[in-house]
Amino acid sequence: MAAAIPLAERMRPKRIADYIGQEHVMGEGAVLRNAIEQGNIPSMIFWGPPGVGKTSLALLISAELDRPFFSLSAIQSGVKDIREVIDKAEKLRNFNQQQSILFIDEIHRFSKSQQDSLLGAVERGLVTLIGATTENPSFEVISALLSRCQVYVLQHLEEQHLHAILKQALEEDSYLQQNPVQIEEYEALFRISGGDARKLLNVFELVVQAAIVQKKTITNEFVLRQVQQNMALYDKTGEQHYDIISAFIKSIRGSDPNAAVYWLARMIEGGEDPSFIARRLLILASEDIGNANPNALLLANNCFQAVNVIGWPESRIILSQTVTYMASSPKSNAAYEAINKAQALVKQTGDLPVPLHLRNAPTKLMKQLDYGAEYKYSHAYPGNFIAQEFMPDKLKGALLYEPGSNPAENKLRESLKSKWKDKYGY
Repeated sequence: MAAAIPLAERMRPKRIADYIGQEHVMGEGAVLRNAIEQGNIPSMIFWGPPGVGKTSLALLISAELDRPFFSLSAIQSGVKDIREVIDKAEKLRNFNQQQSILFIDEIHRFSKSQQDSLLGAVERGLVTLIGATTENPSFEVISALLSRCQVYVLQHLEEQHLHAILKQALEEDSYLQQNPVQIEEYEALFRISGGDARKLLNVFELVVQAAIVQKKTITNEFVLRQVQQNMALYDKTGEQHYDIISAFIKSIRGSDPNAAVYWLARMIEGGEDPSFIARRLLILASEDIGNANPNALLLANNCFQAVNVIGWPESRIILSQTVTYMASSPKSNAAYEAINKAQALVKQTGDLPVPLHLRNAPTKLMKQLDYGAEYKYSHAYPGNFIAQEFMPDKLKGALLYEPGSNPAENKLRESLKSKWKDKYGY
């Protein structure tokens, strides 16, 4: 029978000596280790990919310093929860307890108001804040809070770290000691983990259970077979992550709001970062909708800002509105194609000189050289337009933007044709 507590949880390090990886901050003489050993740690943020030891490190610090420890998840907690923890920490201080540690997992998911609610407690020394994030804190954590924290960047675990973690599990975990297995090959286990210790141990536990039942030796082939049959359908850091986001984008591009909101739900239920989804919508608004409906970009930008202000779980409603609107919108990739063509042309033709009449003339010499001399100010002419050349001489008549076939861009095409006649072939 499998153990009730997952292997990844059973193998959380209990002592600093048991902590594997992140030698640049936790090795002998490293800055964070020195701070822990001296008992003088600042508020801090651990920034790094999943499964590299952020939570374990927070727990170790609390245990090593014998400090009260409070933990909140940014996915499930609100301002009320934060205030309750701060009140508890303040009461402990009043009873001469040491400064509490407040660990906030996925702190990047906290809204501005939620992060603001932490400031006073950090400034007054009621708590030492330890935040964990997979996102760049420069963008996701408010500057007032960030300035009060030391940021430590944690890195993907290397193969030697993963091997040491497995060796440690085999030697110290009671379930594995009672149910020994033979491992012939490690490559598949390491490859699937992607430098994520938690994922490595979860996969290894699954494979061990299958090996015990089937009385098999653990090989690369055996690992891959078990993983394909048993692993969860959504992994926000692995290959499935890219498959889901691909299906999501293609559903919006293909004007199917039903499929688009389904894939949105898959990402939400899989724990995807809402800011990541909102960023993809911003890109899609220009790449796939463009001038067929310029309001899509405005909505996507407002969605991105709102997601970061409102926080989770209410952001799912804002994402759903934006996704269904964009999927139902007319589509055009004309702006996307235009910049692709323009960049290709620049690479092909190099740094062509700017025509004299388009050049700026801030000095007397430049004016004497006729910089800007024949430029015609468009607003001085009827309809705010006068035909003149804006391309380098060698590229006269080069067509880069071709309006798409939709009501909005059909109007743009007619307007451009009336202005430029046959020059660009509109």
